[in-house]
Amino acid sequence: MTPMDDDPQARTPAPQVLEYGSPQVGEVLAERYRLEEHIGDDMLGRQLWRGADVILQRPVTVVLRYPGGDSAAEMLSAAVTASRIVHPHLIGVYDAIDEGDRAYVVREWVEGTSLRKVVASYGPLEADKAVAIAHAVAAAVSALHDTGMAHGNVQPGTVLIGDDGRVVLGDARADEAATVESDIRAVGAVLYCALTGNWPHAEAGVTAEADASRNAAGVILAPHQIKAGIPNQVDQLAVDLLNPNLDLPTADVLAQELGHLDNAEGSLFADEPLDLDAFDSAAMAPESSTPTGRKMAIVIAALLVIAIAGTIAAVNTLGGGSSGTPGQQQANGAPPSVSAPPTTGTGAAAPIAIQAASVRVVAPVNERDNNDRVGAAVDGDPNSAWRTNQYFGSANFGNNGKPGIGLMIDLGKETSVSAVQIDMVRGGATVELKGSPTPVDNSQSGDQAAVAWPTIGEKRADAPTKLILPGQDQRVRYLLIWFTKLPNSPNDGADRFRLEVIDVTVRGAQSP
Repeated sequence: MTPMDDDPQARTPAPQVLEYGSPQVGEVLAERYRLEEHIGDDMLGRQLWRGADVILQRPVTVVLRYPGGDSAAEMLSAAVTASRIVHPHLIGVYDAIDEGDRAYVVREWVEGTSLRKVVASYGPLEADKAVAIAHAVAAAVSALHDTGMAHGNVQPGTVLIGDDGRVVLGDARADEAATVESDIRAVGAVLYCALTGNWPHAEAGVTAEADASRNAAGVILAPHQIKAGIPNQVDQLAVDLLNPNLDLPTADVLAQELGHLDNAEGSLFADEPLDLDAFDSAAMAPESSTPTGRKMAIVIAALLVIAIAGTIAAVNTLGGGSSGTPGQQQANGAPPSVSAPPTTGTGAAAPIAIQAASVRVVAPVNERDNNDRVGAAVDGDPNSAWRTNQYFGSANFGNNGKPGIGLMIDLGKETSVSAVQIDMVRGGATVELKGSPTPVDNSQSGDQAAVAWPTIGEKRADAPTKLILPGQDQRVRYLLIWFTKLPNSPNDGADRFRLEVIDVTVRGAQSP
């Protein structure tokens, strides 16, 4: 399969995931592409489907976005550009169609798992496997750069490791914010993540992974300080690529350097099947192919010597996708244990424990909707949710003068907030993060003061059901998740609007 976008720094507003009138299993698009299984929805609100090309009789990935037209222009443009590049480490794009009310891209289907899932399940990789993965990604990025296009979305969820040992890069984000420099920096971050299991937020952007471990001055620790046995050249390359004070090489030069370090033999594990539960990032970007005949098979097979035989056609929407039905069975062998994420209070980025008593509703005008039930937003129970009142006629709180509603969280101590994940019943809300190191009164005047707090995260309009907002590592104790537009709530009736928050997760580094 192909990767599904879970990028918490998506730069364009995410479309609302279509809930009614969406395609059905068996529907044939463009008289050619039959939809066979809905895998899930990504962070950009796109639907991912496993399908089949009924003419060429081959499996495909179909990525649908609602609506089409101008709002789908970036997705279609990136697909068109990617389709012109045939490269062993880019997922192949077959078709891109705009029907106005919807648009879709048809891509190669690759069985495999994302680097995110691999690291989460098996922990940091051995240096040879980390180098092989980074080498493949650098080669893919170099091919894109040769066309004048920057990828813009190199991160653990877009790096896919196929069951056949291939490493491919997906989901290019060909927008104005994508730069050659950020791509190359991100290749260094991929190498660092594969070696350590963490992702350097400040240097390469916030993702769902925990931030890199840092010293008292905030400088990331070198990989060898986290895991023994990493060769000096590999260790130094990862550190140099993430050092903002050093000039970056071109992607071509970087690929050559990684190639010198990549001594794995492609045939070493060629007969060993990859047995990870097949991937978790299923829809992401430009597309793939087979390895350039090198070491890619080693990446997984050596990694998965521990897994039981057999390729399992499976799909798991990862931390980035909203809802999805796993289409796979897992191998009999359980993956090796993974060390638990760092606890709070150590200075390392980690999930922050939030108690119900630490959360309250903020409403500068009118009532605090269901404040007595707000604990449901942080209880970790997917079957419970905090919800606003029902509003009629307008997503702007029925035009009753209410500018918005928010959830204020006392984090317990000053925290460098890296990211906030918000799981909602329906997409379509407009939301942003605000924060302060000092409290406000638990009153309406206090709520009005909280709304004036500085913004610490980019506002997202038409948010998907699962949203990750980067906190830009701002240091606050009091966090305000501020909603200024409500999702449509058709289950309540026509022209009804209501917000329902299933769960909120805050990740950051707390002061000792």
